Amino acid sequence: MDAFSEVLSTLKLQGALFFNAEFSAPWGFLSPRSDFLAPHLVPGAERLVIYHFVLEGSASVRTESGETVSLIPGDLVVIPHGDPHYLTCGSPPQLMDQDAVLKLILCRDPGPRCTGGGGDVTRFVCGFMACDPRLSQPILGGLPAVIKVNIHADASGQWLENSIRHLVQEAESGSPGSSAMLAKLSEALFVETLRRYVASLPAEQTGWLAGTRDPIVGKSLAILHQRPQHPWTIAELAREVGLSRSALVDRFSRYLSEPPMAYLARWRLQLAARALGSTSHSVAEIAREVGYESEASFNRAFKREFGSPPARFRKERKADSGKVQPPAAVPVRI
Repeated sequence: MDAFSEVLSTLKLQGALFFNAEFSAPWGFLSPRSDFLAPHLVPGAERLVIYHFVLEGSASVRTESGETVSLIPGDLVVIPHGDPHYLTCGSPPQLMDQDAVLKLILCRDPGPRCTGGGGDVTRFVCGFMACDPRLSQPILGGLPAVIKVNIHADASGQWLENSIRHLVQEAESGSPGSSAMLAKLSEALFVETLRRYVASLPAEQTGWLAGTRDPIVGKSLAILHQRPQHPWTIAELAREVGLSRSALVDRFSRYLSEPPMAYLARWRLQLAARALGSTSHSVAEIAREVGYESEASFNRAFKREFGSPPARFRKERKADSGKVQPPAAVPVRI
């Protein structure tokens, strides 16, 4: 069992390439906040994870806080919280602003976007993953603003890189199905980045991702995520992982700052919130699906967590989704 895989399967990632670039130095652009991009890329999405993958040449990413990360071929940089950031090479006299970047995205042309000052060429692709902000919290919550990994070093990374190069070429030629395959590879890139990030964490690191590496905490998380509706007790969970109750609570709390049953209770409510927004199941049905025997106790717990009872929460979510408008044409200059 694998807690990481269990949560990823729940997230139902939706990935895609948003542009394929061939820029000559000096060049630079502002990649907007994800809440600016989301209505245009995935109407209704609440959270986007943005990435840039360098195929050739060099570049750098700079966040609004001033952190700068240099990029070389094979580097994959992920912006897990969708923060605005600058992607540059050299010192361009002018940066493309977010409206110009949006124009590039909305043209839907799979061919490379070419611009810049005529110097050394950098080829890269940019993409995103849409995911539920609540269900993604265990994985994304403790991540830094920028994550960089290089996938040149081993066979699995080289396979991903070669596949992306091949599919980008296919997309440019209009081959059927290439965009769908690129979307799946976007998801694979995201998962590979997280795997490599987890592997790089120091032994003393705490948090959800570090907890998945611990044999006891990782197994506990996998069991809870695999069967969240089961009427778990700390005694039964401790038997499953082969540890005493007190030792399990101490070890689990050291990584996640709360005991297993408190973690499970919050996760059940996150699953319920998604079901309220994405299904027509009744509140009573959803309560049973996530492990509550009583609708009344579910209502009380849900209101404590989200500030409103389930029925009102569902009504508000539907009202919010109805406000999403299709993207309008954006008059910009590049």
